[in-house]
Amino acid sequence: MATAGASIRPRPGDVLQLRVGDLAFGGAGVARLDGYVVFVDGGMPGDVVRAEVTKSKRAYAQARAVEVLEEGPDRIAPAAPGHPGAPWQVLPYERQLEVKHGQVADALRRIGGLEGFELEPIVPASQTWRYRNKVEYSFGHDDAGELVCGFHAPGRFDRIEPMRDDHLASEAVNALRERVVAWCRSEGLLAYDRRAHEGLLRNLVVRESRRGGALQARLVTSSGDLRIDELAAVAQAGGFFWTRSDSMGETTAGGETELVSGDPYLEEELGGLRFRISPGAFFQTNTEMAERLYDVAAQYAGLAGWERVYDLYCGIGTVGLTLGARAAELWGVEIAEEAVADAIENARLNEVEHARFFAGDVRLALPELVAKAGRPDVLVVDPPRAGLSQKVVRRVIETAPRRIVYVSCNPTTLAPNAAQLRDAGWTLRRVRPVDMFPQTPHIECVALLERADA
Repeated sequence: MATAGASIRPRPGDVLQLRVGDLAFGGAGVARLDGYVVFVDGGMPGDVVRAEVTKSKRAYAQARAVEVLEEGPDRIAPAAPGHPGAPWQVLPYERQLEVKHGQVADALRRIGGLEGFELEPIVPASQTWRYRNKVEYSFGHDDAGELVCGFHAPGRFDRIEPMRDDHLASEAVNALRERVVAWCRSEGLLAYDRRAHEGLLRNLVVRESRRGGALQARLVTSSGDLRIDELAAVAQAGGFFWTRSDSMGETTAGGETELVSGDPYLEEELGGLRFRISPGAFFQTNTEMAERLYDVAAQYAGLAGWERVYDLYCGIGTVGLTLGARAAELWGVEIAEEAVADAIENARLNEVEHARFFAGDVRLALPELVAKAGRPDVLVVDPPRAGLSQKVVRRVIETAPRRIVYVSCNPTTLAPNAAQLRDAGWTLRRVRPVDMFPQTPHIECVALLERADA
């Protein structure tokens, strides 16, 4: 066994004894071999672990903790042992918040070179367990060959950890999953094997209306036959969909989706508004904390009622419509046509008559939107984890909003985007993290940038 005094670069398969220091962004523990960095999945600050190297590069290695030899001072007993979706459950919740707050500060200062902004206290979650309104499960087989449904084991795409009680989801979601799995077992159905390209069952996606209690389920399979009407009756969801896909990789997107039974949409209430959600549309996974997130966004937008607001990557309109009552005009852009249809219907449901939503690529649509609607006073942007591309940042700069409210699910991409906007004349004023995903390393935050001459 190599120890922390080893001077050679480790190779995949080597087993190291390491003491973990800090936590890196993304959740891995950081250990060192004579200055050589090893990122340890499953390692917590202060732990001494045996870790197997999974990847080795010139500057760093990645490893997986296989045994905790000595527990760090912060480590606690897990509430859901073995849950792959809750890697930080062995940290006290207050410590999780402290780490996330610090990682936002570090990303903005170290990656973005940003200073002088106010980093506000993190907003803690109202529920630390059973908070997810959407879960994507995968099908597989256990060592005995029995069909199981759960999450991929860490670092393994060929092994599924079965979920009998998913502590991140409600009891109702758990019960639906177990009904579906029991029926599929009784039918002798097999999980899809991505190496052999055999089998039928791929994924089960379950959504829940946290305020209304309704469930929406979508079964993703390869092309093939099954008694889908009977399964839909067994699932007892308010709306049941079947997606057939021949994709080589694991994804719940794409393919052909049909409504088998029930309602074509799930309805949810957020901030006093009603939202219609199609099965493929994006909606924040934590309903209760989405309200807190959008409250921060509304506070940062500082609308007085006369402003023109742009909502980029608007999805089904949740952010924009939450702010819409305080604006004179609302213009939303989203590339997914299904989501735009939802946004238009959601504006109608909530009688927001001054909202307009359009399908299009933000990079191409922004110049056209400015020509049609005029320049925005406030621009709200909620991009994917990769952040804004340089071309989109340039389009935002050309659009010249007085104020930018940036809703970010990844501070390491917010940081360079904010730095680019700073260099173009905007000042980063305030940032507030919001804990949307307790027991995980994921961090959401809202940033306010104002143009220097505003």
